[in-house]
Amino acid sequence: MESIRYLDRASGAWEEELVFGERELRLFYGSWLGRTLTQHVLSRRPLSQVYGLMKRSPWSRGQIQGFVDRLGIDASEAARPLEAYSSLDAFFARRLRPGVRPLDPDPNALLSPCDARTLVFSGWPRGEPLVVKKSRVSLAELVGDPALAERFAGGPVLIARLAPADYHRYHFPASGWADPARATEGRLHSVHPIALSAGAASFLNKRSLTLLQTERFGALALIEVGALVVGTILQTYSPGWVQRGAEKGTFRFGGSTVVVLCERGRVVWDEDLLATSATGDETLVRVGTRVGRSIRSI
Repeated sequence: MESIRYLDRASGAWEEELVFGERELRLFYGSWLGRTLTQHVLSRRPLSQVYGLMKRSPWSRGQIQGFVDRLGIDASEAARPLEAYSSLDAFFARRLRPGVRPLDPDPNALLSPCDARTLVFSGWPRGEPLVVKKSRVSLAELVGDPALAERFAGGPVLIARLAPADYHRYHFPASGWADPARATEGRLHSVHPIALSAGAASFLNKRSLTLLQTERFGALALIEVGALVVGTILQTYSPGWVQRGAEKGTFRFGGSTVVVLCERGRVVWDEDLLATSATGDETLVRVGTRVGRSIRSI
């Protein structure tokens, strides 16, 4: 069974991902029967809603320590001790202690919106779908608006995949004016490379899009994508002026993805992320660290 590896940017070491539910994912996406079952049953919202209720129930508290141990989570980063969380889902959506994720002080740095395994692309192919593993999605399909798609056509793209072990709150990558979020309904496929390699339409899952108007980076489209057993994308920000690094929202139980779209000629990604992405490999980055910079310094 082929392992899933990623580059830990902080340590510089290649790591093997501990995949939550790996056997089930390979079953769901690795056979005709599994893919058929996933398409017609498992990717529909009722299953995720029931699963979410189970993980929000008090009886799931007993699963927290095993979840931490199995996935190698550093529980010391959490804002509260493990016994203070009322359910596994409450721990999953945990906040971190102040100072655990310092922000890059350079105002021309575009920040990672979350702790995630990240791919970057220098530009969305004009008039062509973006291909991630074997999953294909057009820009118009992703944003659900032809005019908005044209605005970001050819612009840089960042795809940040949150694994179940990760801190699951997401933040603003830059200061600016944030519009209200626009929700789009959809299925709930897994966003894991196992599913993407099977051609799952994961980027057309249930998702939420927010336009962020910034002075240094131009307009950014921030898209949160739900996933298998992720029934809720919760926005915690108020539309209006927001500060870089401020919390935007949180996912509930399961793996998820944040996509950042940039306008052409405004942002360039860091060279190390481009180099790793060119081979199809992900880089683990932490929220608040630099992933790119403004081309037009102010």
